[in-house]
Amino acid sequence: MSVLIERLQPPGWPRPRGYSNGYRIPVGLDLVVTGGMIGWDETESIVPGGFVAQFEQAIRNILAVVAEAGGGPEHIVRLTVYVVDREEYLGSQSELGAGWKRTMGRNYPAMALVQVAGLVEEGARVEIEGTAAVPPRGASRE
Repeated sequence: MSVLIERLQPPGWPRPRGYSNGYRIPVGLDLVVTGGMIGWDETESIVPGGFVAQFEQAIRNILAVVAEAGGGPEHIVRLTVYVVDREEYLGSQSELGAGWKRTMGRNYPAMALVQVAGLVEEGARVEIEGTAAVPPRGASRE
């Protein structure tokens, strides 16, 4: 079963950098929604290395949940990113881009970024929620 998740780009709009405006998701896919993932490992320890390391780990955590449903990075269609320091995020763009390619490849979901006063877990600098549209179990991963 070949499934096409279509990236939407209205005519005349500038091409977004690092995200997509939206997606059309065909009926017949399974919707996978993750909780807010932070930059901790399977022992619930915040990874060392600061903001970028935590961002990458949060993405890896989302990918682990999506993999449980049979999906991969190409199936993630939406991310909401919560940061405690907007300037830290903006100052890390090139490192984040490299980390993005390591974890997500060339998939750029629809995204929102929100600065928050704080996160529940002490030491957390970023929290990310994800939504994926994966082929039903037993279907081809295309």
